[in-house]
Amino acid sequence: MRLLHTMLRVGDLERSLAFYTEVLGMRLLRRKDYPTGRFTLAFVGYGDEHDSTVLELTHNWDTSSYEIGSGYGHMALGVADIQAVCGAIRAKGGKVVREPGPMKHGSTVIAFVEDPDGYKVELIELSSRAAA
Repeated sequence: MRLLHTMLRVGDLERSLAFYTEVLGMRLLRRKDYPTGRFTLAFVGYGDEHDSTVLELTHNWDTSSYEIGSGYGHMALGVADIQAVCGAIRAKGGKVVREPGPMKHGSTVIAFVEDPDGYKVELIELSSRAAA
């Protein structure tokens, strides 16, 4: 077995695709409309679906926003230089909601960004991860 994808419901698919592709650097892997169900699925990621876990963005045509709820935490991305990545995200209009620094009660360097729907994405500096 392997993890295939994680799904997020998004209110504005084009806005979310722009964030995940232009701001976080993922690729749009595939997209399909389901007119009879009134929804669109778009899969984004850093690698091919056959080799990598990807993110499924689900847009229900008649829903413009969702409440995230208290059960969702975050997804995480490993990065080599967290300061540079946060700077690049800001330069592309992304929102850094927790500046880079050591995690509470540990030494791993992390930061958090927020997507257009309010979902949190944790950035983990890979060089500091083993120290946690």
